[in-house]
Amino acid sequence: MYNKHKKEHFGVIKYIFTLILFMAAATGVGWLFRLAGFPETNIVVVYILSVLLTARFTKTYIYGIASSVIATIVFNYFFTEPYYTLSVNDPAYFITFVIMTMTALVTSALTSKVKQSAIEAREKEEETAAMYRLTNRLTDAANISDIAGIAVSTISDIMGCCAACLCFDENGQPEKSFIQQKESQNLVHRKFYDDGEIKHRMEQLRTAYDVGGEFYDWPIYGRDAVLGVLRIPIETAEIMNETQKRLLRSMIESTALAMDRFRSVQERIKSREEAVQEHYRGNLLRAISHDLRTPLFGIIGTSEILMDMIDEKDSRYALAEDIYNDADWLHSLVENILSLTRLHDGKLALDKRMEAVEEVVGVAVAHMAKRVPGREISVYIPDEVLLVPMDAKLIEQTLVNLLDNAIKATPYNKEINISVKKDMKNSVAVFTVADRGRGIVDQDLEHIFQMFYTTRGKGADSNRGVGLGLAICESIVKAHGGTIEAHNREDGEGAEFVFTLPMEVD
Repeated sequence: MYNKHKKEHFGVIKYIFTLILFMAAATGVGWLFRLAGFPETNIVVVYILSVLLTARFTKTYIYGIASSVIATIVFNYFFTEPYYTLSVNDPAYFITFVIMTMTALVTSALTSKVKQSAIEAREKEEETAAMYRLTNRLTDAANISDIAGIAVSTISDIMGCCAACLCFDENGQPEKSFIQQKESQNLVHRKFYDDGEIKHRMEQLRTAYDVGGEFYDWPIYGRDAVLGVLRIPIETAEIMNETQKRLLRSMIESTALAMDRFRSVQERIKSREEAVQEHYRGNLLRAISHDLRTPLFGIIGTSEILMDMIDEKDSRYALAEDIYNDADWLHSLVENILSLTRLHDGKLALDKRMEAVEEVVGVAVAHMAKRVPGREISVYIPDEVLLVPMDAKLIEQTLVNLLDNAIKATPYNKEINISVKKDMKNSVAVFTVADRGRGIVDQDLEHIFQMFYTTRGKGADSNRGVGLGLAICESIVKAHGGTIEAHNREDGEGAEFVFTLPMEVD
């Protein structure tokens, strides 16, 4: 700040000296003209010329105006009778003074305007050249670090300072180091210790920049978040004029566009790779599932025949029963895989019809009773007939998967219940499957509906599961336009899976 004031003070002195110099020169030439016998009008022209030159070589209008007034006074003092006084013997000189002053003012104003236009044109030319230089170099950047380095190097050269740039990662957190250009024209990485404070300052910023102890920090705003911070050393930032600040903002915007463009490209590449991987995975799962269906049907049928042929007390009956149960579990897994791949490929068309909730729930419970005899499942549904638009087969599969998880998680003597209620406010039917198992581990809650994710505890989808049942449930419910969520019960141990289906037809 001291340097800035010192520079401004020096500029004022320089302009005052320029004004005095031109006035003295005009007075000297006027003396020569008078000695040579030239008329006073020539001397007036000389003073007007001095005003024009003063306006040309000073910075603001004030010096031109001051020189116009001073020129008239000096002319009166030295070249009108009585000499060396400000008095005037001939009243006609007042007209001369007025015309001289007005002419000098107009000349000064026009000269200052032309000079200002030339300065603005030069500044715009320099700004355009600087922007072209920056954008041309940014096209060669290979990553975010390159973009930051190019921006720092270019801005440092243009502003005559050692600028720096701190980048934010994809999660919006500042990196552990920032790039700065040193006087040797080399870029160095400096450690950055902030613990997120700079991110908070940038998000709460209400001005163009944030003033720190070493830098003025200018945020680099992307489309959705802050991408980084451009850092200008404080000794340079304090003396920057509005033109330089405007140029700096333009260069920061170009840097932000380059960073945004690079991240968009990276996201598209990542999405394309994930789509390809998903395609290959779906094809592999379909191929395996189709190859397994035929032998599984044979194993299930054969084991059923053996069970019918063997007395239940025979030890071989338990062996045949185990084969049947394992084959039935594998068959269920295969069907889930096929359903999931069809859902993700968009090849499983929904056959939506108005279905009675009581019948759909009854079919799912009956299926589980056949698969796991002896387990009691409590059912709570409205007394009146509740009709909901749905694909009955897919919703039955959803309920079967949720009930199967509940049975696996719940001890034999603990309750399992399924309930349905109408939410008139949101116009949805709410299905709830609850158990009395150990519940869901907290770190599993946000991942539990992901494909191939198995829980860390002994909760849903953990017992002999491969993490497909709940993913299928989520896909089916979302295909119906509903929502599904999981949480632990508030009235004791256990978990609850709640999904909704719209009551109105799309």
